[in-house]
Amino acid sequence: MKQLRLMPTILVKYFLRGLHGFFSFLFKVNRKKITFASYRSNHLRDNLFYVSEEIKKNYSSYKIVYLLKKFDSSGFGKINYLIHMVKACFHLATSRYFIIDDYYFPIYVIKPRKDMDIIQLWHSSGAFKKFGLSTVGKSFGPSTTYLKQVNIHGNYSKTYVSSKEVIPYFAEAFGMAHDQIKPLGVPRTDFFYKQEWKDKTTRKFYKKYPLLKEKKIILYAPTFRGKSHYQEAFQIPFDTWDMRSRLQDNHALLVHLHPYMRTDRKIEADGFVYHLDNAFTIQELLVLTDILITDYSTVFFDFSLLDRPIIFYPYDLKDYKQDRDFYYDYEEMIPGPMVVDTESLIKTILGDESYDQYDKKQFANRFFDYQDGKATERIVADIFEG
Repeated sequence: MKQLRLMPTILVKYFLRGLHGFFSFLFKVNRKKITFASYRSNHLRDNLFYVSEEIKKNYSSYKIVYLLKKFDSSGFGKINYLIHMVKACFHLATSRYFIIDDYYFPIYVIKPRKDMDIIQLWHSSGAFKKFGLSTVGKSFGPSTTYLKQVNIHGNYSKTYVSSKEVIPYFAEAFGMAHDQIKPLGVPRTDFFYKQEWKDKTTRKFYKKYPLLKEKKIILYAPTFRGKSHYQEAFQIPFDTWDMRSRLQDNHALLVHLHPYMRTDRKIEADGFVYHLDNAFTIQELLVLTDILITDYSTVFFDFSLLDRPIIFYPYDLKDYKQDRDFYYDYEEMIPGPMVVDTESLIKTILGDESYDQYDKKQFANRFFDYQDGKATERIVADIFEG
């Protein structure tokens, strides 16, 4: 029965493998071609953006191709994505470097050519909630039957991570040797070290939201919940109306959702809550943020570099542990107070001293071997020069 359910996946697998073999027979690898691919977004962003800009700046002789297609799980969306994967097979067969930032199905069903590299610029810093092969046997993760057909996270040549501390977890999640995983940094965190970029972001934000100039900015950035790209409509788990009545004079709450999360449920913008979609990147929002509220999103690793308060709101921690689990003990690891109800959240925001017992600088030093704004430069040099 399981094999029958996998039949569409198996058919697509052999179709893509055949296409890749056909393109490999017809065309040579273009040693000056780089392809950036993602189905997290229709636009170049985050780690891929920074690496692409560095290559254009210092390795301009290379031809760059972009395969950016946010996955749509509707029937039409799947057909559309199949067309996208056909293009991916051509570029996998003809690119010297193929660079991704997340799961990317075509890579796992083909046999890569010997004279090309597939590079994973994983989209999150540190290592926190389990992913990849670490989730086998969990409801979130792949089944052993699926893994017999699709070598998920296989075929990577190199992966770049934030610190030596997390290499064992990435090795487990990707089934890679430790020496293929390089702790050279996370490109998107370079933004925090560029004062000109930060100043530009501040001007842009307050031009759009002038009424927020004198207010403390609270950012709520929850993790993705669901499996693969399937996500139920999002609901804020705390009482924003209660927060509004007690915090609105001096605070504003920004809401930033994971790119896979559905936004068909309206999040009210009533002078206190502002749902920000694509107008600002997560790095831009973190620079503007005074207090971060999150649950299991690894965005708090990045935010620790700014040494500002973090509040954790893991309202479904028991279920999340069961469905996915963590590499570390959640309560012992988090560099900030944990609350699970609106009243405690408001009290913490209003000046609870419990922030101060958490050494975010020490936490950042543990999970970022470099804190100098040069991660992109190091990674691109390593890609081309080793």
